[in-house]
Amino acid sequence: MIRVMTAGATALVVQSGPHGGPGRWAGWLAEGGVGMDVVRAHAGEALPGRLEHAALVVLGGGYLPDDDRRAPWLAGTRALMAQALEREVPVFGICLGGQMLAQVAGGAVAGEHGQPEVGSTELTLREEAADDVLFGGLPQRLRAVENHVDAIVRLPGRARWLAGSERCPYQAFRVGRVAWGVQFHPEADPRNILRWPAARLERHGLDRYELYRAALLDDRDAAGVWRTVALRFAARVREGRVRGAAGAAR
Repeated sequence: MIRVMTAGATALVVQSGPHGGPGRWAGWLAEGGVGMDVVRAHAGEALPGRLEHAALVVLGGGYLPDDDRRAPWLAGTRALMAQALEREVPVFGICLGGQMLAQVAGGAVAGEHGQPEVGSTELTLREEAADDVLFGGLPQRLRAVENHVDAIVRLPGRARWLAGSERCPYQAFRVGRVAWGVQFHPEADPRNILRWPAARLERHGLDRYELYRAALLDDRDAAGVWRTVALRFAARVREGRVRGAAGAAR
């Protein structure tokens, strides 16, 4: 387990791939007073059976949310996600994590659905995002790094749909008050693209150096947007921790 310590709350972070770490979100959440316990589940590190952290962050990975045969830790991750939803512990799911949130809450995910999205991609905020505590007030059109072939095909009935893209409608959503899922990678630095397998990109007619250069240009604006979202999420985590402590003291 990797720990990013702060004097405030701590989020449990589930990592499902060797290159799928928390990236810039580690620093941004720490800036907002939230530390991390990163469980590298893909490397055999054990998940807790019960969620005792102030938040849950589930990162990306090359699996469907219920691909338990190839990734046996996903069953435990889904159980933690269900606990967080039941207890209203703040959740942020990224790519695989966003798909998992949708599935656990009653939506549906399909493998190799539609056209792949790879590299910096334009997103469009929906009207429903206007009063969302994380996405409200962001530019209507913004960009983020994508790297997926699987997709959410049905949101949970109680979800609020926040953002979409030309190829993938369900790019961001919220379940309940404090659980968010995104299909894109707000944590990713453009340099991550240089570590993506060249053979996989070539199958789609893509060159990672061209993808990197485009993402680097877009990141001049995108980084500030996703830092804002991370800091807003950190604020929700701190608020939840305070409410939980006040309730325990009664």
